[in-house]
Amino acid sequence: MVRAASARTAIEEFKNHIGGEWVVSRASDRFDNINPADTTDTVGRFQASSAADAEAAVRAAATAFAPWRATSISARAKVLNGAADYLEKNAARFAEEMTREMGKPLGQAKDEFLRSAQCLRFYAVEGQSFTGETFPNDDADMLVYSQREPLGVVTVITPWNFPVSIPARKIAPALITGNTVVFKPSSDAPLSGLRLAEAFIAAGIPKGVLNFITGSAGVVGPAITAASDVKAISFTGSTAAGEQIHRSVSFTTRTQMELGGKNPLIVMEDADLDKAVDLAIKGGLSLSGQACTGTSRILVMKDVKAAFTEKLVAKVKTLKIGSGMTPGMDLGPIATARQLETILRYIEIGKREATLLCGGERLTGPGYDGGYYVSPAVFTDVTQEMRIAREEIFGPVLALIEVTSYADAIAKANDTEYGLSAAIATRNPRTMHDFARDIESGTVKINRTTTGNLINAPFGGLKRSSTSTFRESGRTGLEFYTQIKTVYRGC
Repeated sequence: MVRAASARTAIEEFKNHIGGEWVVSRASDRFDNINPADTTDTVGRFQASSAADAEAAVRAAATAFAPWRATSISARAKVLNGAADYLEKNAARFAEEMTREMGKPLGQAKDEFLRSAQCLRFYAVEGQSFTGETFPNDDADMLVYSQREPLGVVTVITPWNFPVSIPARKIAPALITGNTVVFKPSSDAPLSGLRLAEAFIAAGIPKGVLNFITGSAGVVGPAITAASDVKAISFTGSTAAGEQIHRSVSFTTRTQMELGGKNPLIVMEDADLDKAVDLAIKGGLSLSGQACTGTSRILVMKDVKAAFTEKLVAKVKTLKIGSGMTPGMDLGPIATARQLETILRYIEIGKREATLLCGGERLTGPGYDGGYYVSPAVFTDVTQEMRIAREEIFGPVLALIEVTSYADAIAKANDTEYGLSAAIATRNPRTMHDFARDIESGTVKINRTTTGNLINAPFGGLKRSSTSTFRESGRTGLEFYTQIKTVYRGC
């Protein structure tokens, strides 16, 4: 495998990892990974893999399954802990690469690597006590118990916005329970995913247990999802892509789809408005709004809307926008040219539908030329039928919607096809209690941002935000990767 070059003028080329070997694609095509803060900077060159490459990765995983399944649980845990050690040791260097390839501020990138290492350690422990049950019965000569077994080959397909933490929370429980993995990261942030695979390799994972492949989803996707050897697929990405995968595979293939969101923050009349503004900005504009759990709708009580809006706009205007490599930046660039175009298109739609209070401009000039920068947009006079209130934008765009009561706020918050994350700002314990019951969302936040979730707590959405079958994260995250047998044993 080609290591990092000393000068940026030399473009690094990275390979796939299949069957324990770093290999080039059987096709001759490559693709470049571009720095969104400076499009003259090529972060690396990756394999534009063919269907044949993808098929080879699945075969390697299938071949490795039996011996890995037979590997002791303590040996599997040792691999996870070793990978965690590797991520921690190299977090600072890898964070710079992540910032270069997808724009995340450097501090957040480093935190992601450290958090991912923590995730691996969590599953190294939890996986060693994840087992079946024994069941009482009336026959003294019979023992009845259940046992959990791995599924086989698992395909992991992940997005660019959290290119290490999302695959870590999928791959770790898959491996600790005895499955083998084919991992395809987003083509917009493949290097960070490669570093995660590299961590497992450095920890001594056996050949074929974890296979890493890059390339177009349209080319390699069918081979790593529809193959008969693939027993489960864990995917995070857009709702459209997740539904397409879900429809295309056999009903015997287990799927875990974590998809889009249109996440609301309700601001009640008794809320601390300064804190509510912080929740809106941190939830909606962190990572330049490119988080599936990001706040995009702010439902504000009529009595406090004017005061809240004034505070929100004033604070948004103070946010610093620039390269994630520059200390003190609040927002980095948009991750890709395609995503920038989408965001700017929705901002134009919003201008026709509602009232733009600030932002929404493509930034140019010193520090911005050559990068994908847009100032965060705040819209008001937004109503339920507007596209900016209903469609996922995945960018720094906040839509203010007036509500007149708690019941009105809940009705409008739930009036969406999505149900990923939702938050409320209030001081009233009764309202907090009712909100947790009434909101149609897999993640519920009270006086907290819609973004963020614990490693040891379940995560997932409702409605079209998820298949709502198996949750990720926490001990519950192990369930997707195992199947249950019930055993009746007589004397």
